[in-house]
Amino acid sequence: MSIIIKDVAKNFGSFQALSDINLEVKDGKLVALLGPSGSGKSTLLRTIAGLEAPDRGQVFINGQDATHVDIRKRNIGFVFQHYALFKHLTIRQNIAFGLEIRKQPARLIQNRVEELLALVQLEGLGNRYPSQLSGGQRQRVALARALAVQPQVLLLDEPFGALDAKVRKELRAWLRRLHDEVHLTSVFVTHDQEEAMEVADEIVVMNQGKIEQIGAPAEIYDHPATPFVMSFIGEVNVLSPSAIQFEPHHALPENADSVFVRPHDFQLSRHANGSSTPAVVRRITHLGWEVQVELELPQQESVIAHLSREEFTQLHPQTNQTLFIKPQQAKVFVNNYEI
Repeated sequence: MSIIIKDVAKNFGSFQALSDINLEVKDGKLVALLGPSGSGKSTLLRTIAGLEAPDRGQVFINGQDATHVDIRKRNIGFVFQHYALFKHLTIRQNIAFGLEIRKQPARLIQNRVEELLALVQLEGLGNRYPSQLSGGQRQRVALARALAVQPQVLLLDEPFGALDAKVRKELRAWLRRLHDEVHLTSVFVTHDQEEAMEVADEIVVMNQGKIEQIGAPAEIYDHPATPFVMSFIGEVNVLSPSAIQFEPHHALPENADSVFVRPHDFQLSRHANGSSTPAVVRRITHLGWEVQVELELPQQESVIAHLSREEFTQLHPQTNQTLFIKPQQAKVFVNNYEI
């Protein structure tokens, strides 16, 4: 089931939460709404669900105008960050709740609940209560409950935000596998760039109530459309054009005011190499799979470079040592100039 958002705007008093949003979520896709707090991503999700009414614009679900359709008639499954499970009901009763409200036959309810317990890998736990499960297990129950009524669309509002890092990572991989099984059109909200990159087919980057860019994870990371997207998706150094040297054939546009370089796009060496820039090592941080080196450039601007363990072993940098740094790739947002 596809979702089409057309010219949607929403204000809360003088605050503009959404500004002329246009978006298409194609049938069967898993789409992430990604952005910082206050970017409008949760408001957009709630507008799709019918929990918020747009001030103007339209919401189409499966080709039908759902803008003013009651939330109970939209056939949408909604998963909240804090589970919203009924504490006095067992896991089996929580999952069955929506089906019982719809007065489905008892045999159908029983079969559907057992099917979902297997799908979310909670077989044998149906008679427990939410308080007897871990946070990750409770979130799976919330997802099973949302799926029970066989919704057209699944919406998830920061579903893993209340969990610790290890459980979040496990559930991200699980959600991706689950989606590949059920192929339900899904939209989830997150402020976690890694989560969006790992789980989503497509990412919608939002900022200040507007969409900055829409694309596949690799496209968003490798070809950011705006300075905000480049700064928000992954680590980046933002330098003044005069802070670092470039090869003569990569002369920067005269009106460039900032140069964006990813930490892994620097080459470090012990000796000057063409247009390399001297830089003093100020701090070395071991991150496990790679090593982060913080350096100070001649104009006292700081830069962060990432080295693989092999590169670090070969270079063996020391604090206060002068190395020579050269950007292998950089981006300037004047006509999307790339080096």
